[in-house]
Amino acid sequence: MTPLTLADVPVDRPLELGNIRVVEFVGPSAAAANDAEHPTVVPGVLPRAQSTPEATPASSEPDAPTDSTTGTSGAEGRTRHAVARLLLENGPATAAVIAEELGLGQAAVRRHLDALIADGQASTRQAPKGPRGRGRPARLYLLTEAGRARFGHAYDDLAVSALRFLAEHVGEHAVTAFARQRVADLVVRHRAVVAAAEPEARAEVLAEALTSEGYASSTRRVRSGEQLCQHHCPVAHVAAEFPQLCEAETALFAELLGTHVQRLATIARGDAACTTHVPHAERAPEHTDIEQSESPDCSSTSLVPATATPVQTAPNPDGGEPA
Repeated sequence: MTPLTLADVPVDRPLELGNIRVVEFVGPSAAAANDAEHPTVVPGVLPRAQSTPEATPASSEPDAPTDSTTGTSGAEGRTRHAVARLLLENGPATAAVIAEELGLGQAAVRRHLDALIADGQASTRQAPKGPRGRGRPARLYLLTEAGRARFGHAYDDLAVSALRFLAEHVGEHAVTAFARQRVADLVVRHRAVVAAAEPEARAEVLAEALTSEGYASSTRRVRSGEQLCQHHCPVAHVAAEFPQLCEAETALFAELLGTHVQRLATIARGDAACTTHVPHAERAPEHTDIEQSESPDCSSTSLVPATATPVQTAPNPDGGEPA
């Protein structure tokens, strides 16, 4: 005898099975929804076979990369990057336009735009009013300089190429003159505030001034004086090929601090920080031996050669203190 399932039973007429009469019958579509909880059992009739859902295979795709500029990973990071790239390529746009271009909801797009604004990578401005001037002006979103920087730039390569051209066609002295002029601008901006500080506080004041210029600087007291530590160098890539930039900068420190200084380490040559030794004001000989316990990278203890070339300020012609 061939087994009979509920799916084989027509729903437009009563069903008789031996001495059992099914007067009202629920069709297969409704039964399918209720079989799991209330299976129908009829003598001589096999219940509908329950299909076992197939296990969803694990995704073989690798994890999405992390957006290093925001710390956002996975699809979230990819979407935010896509929003920023659209602003980069198309210029200022409304959330509605961005949502349409990327096929996203406006609420999701606004969430990413708000995150970019919070990170300082985007800003807003009002769109010009239409010809009829009705309604509130739309808000345009645009990238800031920090937002553009996330896509990289070639400023360092441009600077290196320019200095190479200068050295080849004019001479090395032209590169040195450029480096000195660059730090001369720093002297003009910060001379007054450094000179107004007490001699023992000038290194710290200079560190604050350098931080405002993007050098992330601090000071560290050591036995023979202080170390001026620059944890970031905006021109490190260029200075690696043109050390005249570092030499001019060291001369700048000597001029502003009014004492000789010794450059112990530079980021341009692979050190952890640019480190300049500033001796105590009461002991400023022409050459100060750096002790073994004083580190050139502003962190761990290491041996610092005492042969570092000191930089001195030029004597004042009228016999007074150096400028």
